[in-house]
Amino acid sequence: MKPEKLTFTPMSKDLKSKSPSFQVLFNPNSYSITKTVTWNQTGASTPTPAAGAQSQAEAAGHQIYLDAPTLNFGGGGSRQLTLNLFFDVTETPGADVRTETGKIVALTKKDRKEKCPLPCEISWGKNSDDFPFIGVITSLTQNFVLFDGDGKPLRANLTVVLTEYPDPEMNQRQTDPELTTRVVRSGDTVSSIAGEVYGDPTLWRTIAEANGLDDPRRLQAGARLTIPKTG
Repeated sequence: MKPEKLTFTPMSKDLKSKSPSFQVLFNPNSYSITKTVTWNQTGASTPTPAAGAQSQAEAAGHQIYLDAPTLNFGGGGSRQLTLNLFFDVTETPGADVRTETGKIVALTKKDRKEKCPLPCEISWGKNSDDFPFIGVITSLTQNFVLFDGDGKPLRANLTVVLTEYPDPEMNQRQTDPELTTRVVRSGDTVSSIAGEVYGDPTLWRTIAEANGLDDPRRLQAGARLTIPKTG
């Protein structure tokens, strides 16, 4: 079976519409996803009264100096997807590799209508755990490594870093205690998802109705479903 190509699909700023997609020439041999988590340090050099101290004098006599600061959660950062992509047009007479790499370069430039570079959806077959990944390009490095006799580039290596671009509406759904979401994985059915989130597969209609599913027996891997609260 022919492997599916990694695909870029430019989107509108509100993620409501999509532009024509394009595929890379060669799938990456590897990719990485990075996520930062912030922890703030407090109390590194401040003596702390021992637990149970009843008075200021007693507290002064039972101070504990911390060997390391206390860590307080400061929030999570956006995920970053790093792709190392290879482009080669040496088998195409008269070709310029920038015709292909320029499609990615265009995603770093301000769109005339949106007034900013476009976010894009990165999809790759049925790899639904990490893809589709929706983000904006925050770093792009082009390394041209082979040229024809006129100096025209024929081969290039690109390092593309995308920072996750959240959907405001989806963010609200994910943080609203009355509502949550679930990404469809290969082999999922509405009944199996209902059994997982509600503990009762017969509640599949609740999910189907909330997502306007015409055929709840057919789900697309990578799709994100709204999971309403029951009871």
